[in-house]
Amino acid sequence: MSLQAPIAHENRPPVSLQAALAHPALKPLRDPLAMLERCLHEWGGHEDLWLFGYGSLIWRPDFEFAERRPARVHGWHRALKMWSRINRGTPEQPGLVFALLTGGSCQGMAYRVPKAHGQTVLTQLWSREMPTGVYDPRWLACHTPHGPVSALAFTLSRRSPNHTGELSQEQYRAIFEGACGRYGTTLDYATRTLEELRQLDIQDRHLERLLKIAARR
Repeated sequence: MSLQAPIAHENRPPVSLQAALAHPALKPLRDPLAMLERCLHEWGGHEDLWLFGYGSLIWRPDFEFAERRPARVHGWHRALKMWSRINRGTPEQPGLVFALLTGGSCQGMAYRVPKAHGQTVLTQLWSREMPTGVYDPRWLACHTPHGPVSALAFTLSRRSPNHTGELSQEQYRAIFEGACGRYGTTLDYATRTLEELRQLDIQDRHLERLLKIAARR
C-alpha cells in the first residue's frame, strides 16, 4: 500500500530536537534521546509501527503513514492538563497541551507506519513531542474496527511537574487569552482539536466546556 501524505493544515519549518533542547530557559526532565532509543528497541523494527493520536496528531500528524483507523484505548483519557513551555507557550507564560491521563477511555486515531520508515518517523516525532522528555511513552492496546493493535502513545504521570492538576476557570481563561509558543496559541490548538474531533463524530464534552470559557472572555 502506498504511503498517504500527512494531513497538513499549515506549513511550518522543521524544528530539530537539538534546536529545541538549546532553549536557554529549559532543561530536559529526562534524557529524551535515551527514551527514544528505548522505544526503538521495544518496537524492534520487525513489524510496521503503530502510533496513537488523540490531540494534534489527529489533525497535524506531520508524518507519512500507510493507514489510519479510528481507535479507542481503555484506562486512559484525553485531558488538557499538561504545561507547554515550548510548543504552545513559553517558560514565562506556559500554555497547555493534551496528555493521556489514567482513568476512563479515549477515542482517537491509530496510524500505521511501514517498518522501513518507522525509525525516521519516531525520530521526527520526538523533536515535536519530547524535547524535554516530559511524556511517558507507552505501548497501549488500541481497539479499532479491524481488530486490536499495539500503538505507541504519549501519556503523562499525575506526579509529573508538567501535570497542571485542577485549574480554575480563571486560569484557563488567562491561558487561552495569552499563551503562545513555537506552534501557535493554546486556544488555536484546543479549538482545532475540537473541530477535528467533531468531524470524526468524537465527543469531548470536557473540552467543549473549556472552550466555552474562552468564548465568554
